[in-house]
Amino acid sequence: MRSAAIIALVGPTGVGKTELALQVAERLDAEIVNADSRQVYRHLDIGSAKPTPAQRVRVPHHLLDVVDPDEPFDCARYRELALQAIADVQGRRRAVLLVGGTGLYLKVLMGGLFPGPPRDAELRRQLEAEEAVTPGALHCRLQQLDSVAARRLHPHDRARIVRALEVALLTHRPISEWQAAHAFSDHRLQIIPIGLTLERPLLYERINIRCRAMIDAGLVDEVRALWRRGFGPDLPPLRSIGYAEVGAFLRGEMTLEAALEHMTRATRHLAKRQLTWFRATPGLRWCDAGSSTDAIIAAATSGGRGL
Repeated sequence: MRSAAIIALVGPTGVGKTELALQVAERLDAEIVNADSRQVYRHLDIGSAKPTPAQRVRVPHHLLDVVDPDEPFDCARYRELALQAIADVQGRRRAVLLVGGTGLYLKVLMGGLFPGPPRDAELRRQLEAEEAVTPGALHCRLQQLDSVAARRLHPHDRARIVRALEVALLTHRPISEWQAAHAFSDHRLQIIPIGLTLERPLLYERINIRCRAMIDAGLVDEVRALWRRGFGPDLPPLRSIGYAEVGAFLRGEMTLEAALEHMTRATRHLAKRQLTWFRATPGLRWCDAGSSTDAIIAAATSGGRGL
C-alpha cells in the first residue's frame, strides 16, 4: 500500500518557506525533512538560513547538520537519507513536510536516480586541478562532451559539472543520456509540490533585507570560525553564496559593503534560477507566499493550480 501523500513546500531563497512551513507542520502534526543542499552541512548556520534551535523545538526537523563541510555529499546520498527519514516519520504515523529550495533534491525524491558509476577520487582530483589552473575549463570541457548538461548547469556549479564529467569519462556516455533513459521514473513516493512565489520586486526586497540581516547576525564570524576549524575557502560549501563573498572580504579582496552587494546580487540570480527550475517541476502548484496556512493546505489537498 502506498504511504500518505507528502507535501513539499519549495520556492526561491528568501520567499519565506521556513516560517510558513512551521505553521503548516504544526497544523498537520508533521515533521519537516530538509530539502536544502547547504543546510545538510554542520557549522553553516547563518549563511544557509538554517532553522534556529527554537524553530526546531517547535517542529522536529530531519537532514540538518548531517555532514561536515569537507565531507562529500551528493543527491544520491541525500535521497538515501531522506527516504530513511521519511520512513521513520511515517512509521510513527506522523505526516511528512519536505521544505527547501534545492530543486534537484525534490526531483530525485519524486523520480529517483539513474544507476551511475561510483565516485572516482583520482579522476575528481585531476578535474579539480584542471579547474584550479584554468577557471572555467571544466564547463568548457563539458560543453564538448555533453552540451545538453552544460546548458543546464551554471558555469560555477562545480560539484555537478565534475559529476557530469565523471559520468561521461567513466561510462563514455553523457549524463544527459543516462538521465533521459532513466526519465526519473521511480515514483515510490507520492509527493505534492507546492511552490511559493512573490512578485519579483517584493522577493528582491526580501533578499536585500535577508542578506543584510545575515551580516548583522554574525556571518563574518561564522566564516572565520569555519576557517579556524580547518574548513578552507576552497571547499564547495564555502564557495557558495554568502560564504564566498565574506571569504573574499576576510582575505582583503573587497570591503564588507562590496561583499554584501555581491552576495545580494548573487542571491537574486539564484532565486531566478530556482524559479526557472521549479516552473519545470511536473504537477507543481503555485501559492503566493503571503497565503494563509489554510490556503497552502487547501492547495495541496484539493488539486490547487497546476503549472
